[in-house]
Formats: sequence, C-alpha cells, structure tokens
Amino acid sequence: QVQLVESGGGLVQAGGSLRLSCAASVNIFEFNGMGWYRQAPGKQREFVARINVGGKTNYAESGKGRFTISRDNAENTMYLHMNSLKPEDTAVYYCNANILARDYWGQGTQVTVSS
Repeated sequence: QVQLVESGGGLVQAGGSLRLSCAASVNIFEFNGMGWYRQAPGKQREFVARINVGGKTNYAESGKGRFTISRDNAENTMYLHMNSLKPEDTAVYYCNANILARDYWGQGTQVTVSS
C-alpha cells in the first residue's frame, strides 16, 4: 500500500524558512512524479511544485525563486524547502505522488506564516 506522510510544518515568521518532508512507504523511483500542493482556508487547493521521475522540476509562480523541491531516493523522501516565507504562504501543504494515472495524497501539514 502506498502511504505518504508529510512533516515539517509549523509556525514561522515572515521571511523565515521551513523544510517540508514527504516520506513514502514505497521506493519513490516507482512514482512517475511527486509534488506539493497547498490549500488555504476558503480557497481551492493549488499546485506548488513537482518533480518527475527524471528529476525535472516545475514550480508555481507563487513559489518560484523561493521554493525548492527535491528528493532523496535512498530515504524515499521528497522535500520542499521554502525560503522567504510570506503570510500568503499559510496553508495546509499536501504531498502528492502518482503512478501512471493513479494519484496518492498525504494527510497534509500545516504551515502558518505570521506577519
């Protein structure tokens, strides 16, 4: 069974940094891609960043230049390093992975950025 578990969220002051982790129960090289999404209260879930099987990364404009997605295949873990955090980054961040057309989601980790 595929399980994704996020961690690393918390409360941080604007301008600070956080590193989110997503630990997978399977070898992550089996995934076609992995990514991060976020959802703020009253808003739709939105794409944040993605890394595909070949290591190519994509970022939403909101985090481009501030966020870095990476993975450690040996640890079966994907990361999202967030710098220069803004209050607008406050949201629940979700780990996503896909194998072909099937998607898997973690439970989410709360990120709160104070102004």
